[in-house]
Amino acid sequence: MSGPALVDGAIVDALIEIDGDRIITVAAADGRLAADVVAEPTAHDVDAVDGTLLPAYVDLHCHGGGGTAFTDLDPDAAAVTARHHHERGSTSLLASLVTMSAADLERGVSILADLADDGLVDGIHLEGPWISKARCGAHDPGLVRDAARAEVDRLLDLGRGHIRQVTLAPERETGLELVRWLAGAGVHAAVGHTTATFGQVEAAVDAGADLATHLFNGMEPWHHRSPGAVPALLRAAAAGAMTLELIADGVHLDDATARTVVDLVGRGRVAFVSDAMAAAGMGDGRYVLGGLPVVVRGGVARLGRDADEASAASIAGGTSHLADIVARAVAAGLPVPYAAQCASGTPAALLGLDDRGAIRPGSRADLVVVDDGASVTRVMRAGRWLGP
Repeated sequence: MSGPALVDGAIVDALIEIDGDRIITVAAADGRLAADVVAEPTAHDVDAVDGTLLPAYVDLHCHGGGGTAFTDLDPDAAAVTARHHHERGSTSLLASLVTMSAADLERGVSILADLADDGLVDGIHLEGPWISKARCGAHDPGLVRDAARAEVDRLLDLGRGHIRQVTLAPERETGLELVRWLAGAGVHAAVGHTTATFGQVEAAVDAGADLATHLFNGMEPWHHRSPGAVPALLRAAAAGAMTLELIADGVHLDDATARTVVDLVGRGRVAFVSDAMAAAGMGDGRYVLGGLPVVVRGGVARLGRDADEASAASIAGGTSHLADIVARAVAAGLPVPYAAQCASGTPAALLGLDDRGAIRPGSRADLVVVDDGASVTRVMRAGRWLGP
């Protein structure tokens, strides 16, 4: 296919050859090869792209969408959820669970490990239960608990290597031990839903924490006389020791906040995430997240059984897709290559998905076509166009 494409961090006219599920060659439209291409493109019919080609998106934090959720603890619902996000541009994603009972968490991990074996998701994210009750947000506070080694090991065994990220509060009694257990198992320990002090976050980073779950949300506000988790995480990211999730949907964060974080720590240390729940791609109404009732009104999800109860309650996940967040960031002034890296290259690198997040020979052919407003118009996953 040919057309404008994001290659080596710049948008250039390009000719891209795909064989099966792989990108074979990437050449300039005038026939000159990109520096890392080792073979001339072969003669094929060329599909001229109406828009700009970007690497498809990688979502580190996603609970649901299209009316279903990974938290439903149902294999069919989990598969539908994954495909819903694939079709909207997030061709790679972690399936996120929330705080649950031990039995439900074990069932959820078992279901999602099978989904990962089938290639529908790229791993599992446990958001809780080892978080702060005071900052639990849309998690059931009655199920929040300290980590016990036996429970952690049981879940890791059930996950069969697919648990890639765990959100935790390092200030809990076994919080730092949990960071070390996870880091030793090759799992990203993510600081989030926490009341941790600046020093406690520094200790967590020293112990191996390398990710922040939705920076600012689920944390103490940054006060100049009482610095907490936020400045400590920003400092660690600026030093290259931390990647920061941002839900840059205009609800969880103001556009200026998101842009400022990218400017401060660099696009290589920011991963846009959706934190999507079942209402993503749907409409206002009543939903469930991890057993808790949620009301969506005006596109904002909050805990509650009705609109009045939800009006002042905690935000309960996102209703946007990662593609919506990229388009919003671009509309707010972030250059397309920067927004694309935050949604693709940076999260792919964090997960060690060396064949995702870039348009280059050898990469899996996961691509999105975006219009002038950076809205997704077509999606390719593993060399196949999804949808019409």
